[in-house]
Amino acid sequence: MSGQKRDNIKPGLKVAIVLKHDQRSGKLTEGVVSNLLTKSQFHPHGIKVRLTDGQVGRVREILE
Repeated sequence: MSGQKRDNIKPGLKVAIVLKHDQRSGKLTEGVVSNLLTKSQFHPHGIKVRLTDGQVGRVREILE
């Protein structure tokens, strides 16, 4: 499932995000969503989230 729609993402969901410094390489980081940072319902590059470990990035894939 795509990470572009805010309705698809909830706290506690396991996701793969791309961190700001990994945007060029496209390296993904897996983690559990702590909270959503993007207010709009849709974002073409993915909804920005904070993971439970404090890392912030845009959702590329929903793993659950």
